[in-house]
Amino acid sequence: MSENDYQRPSWDEYFLGIMEKVGTRTTCDRARKYGGGCVIVKDKQILVTGYVGSPPGIAHCDEIGHEFKKTVHDDGHTSEHCVRTTHSEQNAVCQAAKRGIALDGATLYCFMTPCYTCAKLVVTAGVKRIVVCQDYHAGEDSKRIFAESGIEFDILNKEIAKYDRQ
Repeated sequence: MSENDYQRPSWDEYFLGIMEKVGTRTTCDRARKYGGGCVIVKDKQILVTGYVGSPPGIAHCDEIGHEFKKTVHDDGHTSEHCVRTTHSEQNAVCQAAKRGIALDGATLYCFMTPCYTCAKLVVTAGVKRIVVCQDYHAGEDSKRIFAESGIEFDILNKEIAKYDRQ
């Protein structure tokens, strides 16, 4: 490729690339499958990052295995979820809190539609835009509150990400 063929990445592509690199720190193989990273920016500057991992001082999935809990859904089917780790979005918001960094008006980049718990957290933190690579199979409630709260939500690939054991 010649220098004339170079295409500078858009800001979204740039921050999603950084999000992928942040996700390489993830300590849960299930999350690694889907990136496992999060980047929160404002005015084209990175405020904080987060990745999927256990809270400080707690053993990681990669070290001792998953901590699965069963969930029974409204339609009666059962799925299992690992609850050992903190999600990347939760980790990033906690890092901002620890460092006194306001997230009001920020943009959050992560691999898939945040789960409902993470969605409520980022809405409350004041995030105004969310960019994800793929949709999440259980993301309807998250998308509903993003719309209700006026958050701009962009899904770059309409493919739905699904974890094993669903």
